[in-house]
Amino acid sequence: MIIHELTSAECQDVLSRTHMGRLACSRHDQPYIVPIHFSFDPERHCVYSFSTVGQKVQWMRDNPKVCLELDDIADKDHWTTVVVIGRYQEIHQDADHADARRRAERLFERRREWWLPAAAAVAGTPEHPDVVVYRIAIDAISGRRASRRR
Repeated sequence: MIIHELTSAECQDVLSRTHMGRLACSRHDQPYIVPIHFSFDPERHCVYSFSTVGQKVQWMRDNPKVCLELDDIADKDHWTTVVVIGRYQEIHQDADHADARRRAERLFERRREWWLPAAAAVAGTPEHPDVVVYRIAIDAISGRRASRRR
């Protein structure tokens, strides 16, 4: 197996084609990682997502340094992974954030049933009426690809 480093452009290509990844955050020296759906915005060099208010959002509010990891796996010998290091930024429903919110919504709408699973009902828990739209401003991006060929 040969591991290849991806260029920034190749990493962005993977981000453009992938809509699910794992978001890592931490608080009080405790890491936390969860799957999320996201939309990449190459013009603003960020990814947009949304969530109901819960542990993930509370932790990111306390510590905005986050990491997003995504994979494209064909099999054990053929895979691509990209890691984004960035900063959590909430997009509020006010005039200062109106443009960012419109951009996020346009990108979300490109995916069928874009509101799932973030807005899905969770069995046995009360409903979460508070939805937070956020972006991860990309500070660094890297990636690797494995193959059997040089």
